[in-house]
Amino acid sequence: MTKTVVLSIGSYAEWDIPPMRADYDLTELSSPAGLDGLDADRRAAVRAVAYKGHSPFGAAQMDLLPGLELIANFGVGYDAIDVAAASARNIRVTNTPDVLNDDVADLAIGMLLALNRNLTANEAWLHRGDWSSKGDPQLARKLSGARAGIMGLGRIGREIADRMAAFKMEIHYHSRSRKETPEGWIWHERPEDLAANCDYLVVALVGGKATEGYVSRSVIEAMGPDSVICNISRGTTIDEPAMLDALEAGRIRGAALDVFRVEPDLDPRFLKLTNAHLQPHQGSATVETRKGMGALQRANIAAFVAGKPLLTAVN
Repeated sequence: MTKTVVLSIGSYAEWDIPPMRADYDLTELSSPAGLDGLDADRRAAVRAVAYKGHSPFGAAQMDLLPGLELIANFGVGYDAIDVAAASARNIRVTNTPDVLNDDVADLAIGMLLALNRNLTANEAWLHRGDWSSKGDPQLARKLSGARAGIMGLGRIGREIADRMAAFKMEIHYHSRSRKETPEGWIWHERPEDLAANCDYLVVALVGGKATEGYVSRSVIEAMGPDSVICNISRGTTIDEPAMLDALEAGRIRGAALDVFRVEPDLDPRFLKLTNAHLQPHQGSATVETRKGMGALQRANIAAFVAGKPLLTAVN
């Protein structure tokens, strides 16, 4: 039986490609830029794309694949894919939600602990021999018992809120409408009101045009001078220059950031900050979760090929 032609785009781990090779007639590309170099007949034969990455995949790329019926995205965020263009061409899009919720939520807490407890600086203090020669490092800050603000109480936002509640924190949140939450959680209709009523503002919004710059200059200005911003969503969700201005001027105490507007070549102003804990966009970067994401991506492709309902359809 002839195998379905599938195109993988992106840099995949060694455990992801062999199962796709076994089940499909697979062509591999490192990025969408390689589409022009494929033979026209090969492009026409592609029915499904296994997509991984942040480069735009829009109408122009889809039109190079006239037989395309499915784009299976590796990741919960699918803002790189033009879903409207896909829908207009009867192309289905899937993503990999829930698999990565725990890892992203864990990292949010880990970054806030690292920032508050000076973990990176204190380890360097020990390694340099400063502990023995200069004594104890400067005092850190406490996380437990403070006010947590979750900007976007979706799947990941809820996991973060649950963890922060375990740290005896008062939970505030902003979303388009009230959510069903434990007693005592406080909803704020306006993002500025959330920012004004929390010590730690954790951004857990979906990416895309609808949330671009959602954490605006006015939201950042509403934060108190002892407050901290944490972003594990997309760099586009925050007005980055406004956040940098506030951090450099000390108008907010600090930031814990896993994502940036431009990656990996982030604004060099970030690298000069002494009040920020920075990570290289690794929220879901554990072996266990990445294997789970790949398995769900392939399960969506398998369902499509078998004519069954898609497991995690976007459109």
